[in-house]
Amino acid sequence: MLGMGTTNIGIDLGTANTIVYIEGKGIVLREPSVVARNTKTNAIIAVGSEARDMIGRTPESIAAIRPMKDGVIADYDTTVAMIQYYMNKALGKRSSKPYVMVCVPTGVTEVEKRAVIDATRVAGARDAYVIEEPFAAAIGAGLPVMDPTGSMVVDIGGGTTDVATISLGGIVSSRSIRMAGDKMNDAIVAFVRNQKNLLIGERTAEKLKWDIGSASPKDAAEMGTTEIRGRDLVTGLPKTIEVSAVDVSTALQDVVNDIITAIKGTLEDTSPEIAADVIDHGIVLTGGGALLKNLPTVIADATKVPVFIAKDPLDCVAIGTGESLKSIDVMKKK
Repeated sequence: MLGMGTTNIGIDLGTANTIVYIEGKGIVLREPSVVARNTKTNAIIAVGSEARDMIGRTPESIAAIRPMKDGVIADYDTTVAMIQYYMNKALGKRSSKPYVMVCVPTGVTEVEKRAVIDATRVAGARDAYVIEEPFAAAIGAGLPVMDPTGSMVVDIGGGTTDVATISLGGIVSSRSIRMAGDKMNDAIVAFVRNQKNLLIGERTAEKLKWDIGSASPKDAAEMGTTEIRGRDLVTGLPKTIEVSAVDVSTALQDVVNDIITAIKGTLEDTSPEIAADVIDHGIVLTGGGALLKNLPTVIADATKVPVFIAKDPLDCVAIGTGESLKSIDVMKKK
C-alpha cells in the first residue's frame, strides 16, 4: 500500500540517534547515527547499531564515524548514505518517493539548513522541509503550541541543547548551545584522564553518565562507586579503577551550568506575560539529556520555576516532526 501513494515521513536526524516517524504508523525506526566505511574503497560497511559496536574497535581500513556533529552535517556524503539507508529500511525500497520533514537546531545557518534539505533530497525524498527542534519537541511533548499561552521547552540532545519559549505557533525567544550529551561524555573522559591517569573511550564515559552520573554532586554522594577499565597513561597497560558518582557529577558541572545559563538567558529575552505563563506551567525537558539524574531539581533551584520531564523524552522531537506532517501542505505552498 505504501508503494501506491506518496508517504510522508518525519526524521529526527540527531547527532547521537536517528528516529524515523511514518505518518499513520508512528515511530518505526530508532538507530544510532553512526556509519562504518571502508577507508580504501569508500564503501559503506554498516549503519546504525552494527556500526556503533565498531567504534574504537576498527582496523585501519575501516572508519566508524558519526556524520552529524553538533546537530549539523559534518560529512555530507556519509549523511546522504545514512539517510538513504534509514528511509529504505523504514519504507521498503519499492515505495514511492516520500515527502520528508527533518528537524534542525534553532541556531543553524541558512547554509546548514540547506545542506540538510539537499542531503535528504539526494537520499531519495520527493521533497524535504525542516522544522526547528524545540518546536518539534514541544509538539511531541503535547504542549499547547498554537494557543496564546507561553510554553517553554529545553531539548537536550547529543550535539546541541535547544531552549525556546513558544506561543501562537511560533518561537518567541530561543538559544541553541553546543553543550549537550556529547560534551558531557567528553567532560567525563577528560576528568578521568586528568584526575585518574586513565584513558577511557566514549562508550565507557556514556555508561558512567547513565549509571552514576548526576547533575548535583551533593545528591551523588549516596550513589556509590563503579569499576571502569581503560589504559593507564603511565604504564600504557590496561587497568581497572573505581570511580565515584561524585567524581562523575563534578565532571559534568560545567556542561550543566552552561545549560542553566542558556535557560536563564532565554527567560530574560521573554516578555513578562510569557514569563508568567512559564512560571504557571513550568519548563518541560525533552531529549536524552533530560534523563540525567537530578537535572530537573537543579534547574528548578537555579531558575525558581517548576521543571518537568516530558513523557517519552527521547521520542518527543520525532513525534513532533511526524505530527507536523499534517501541515505539510502549508510547507509546500511556502
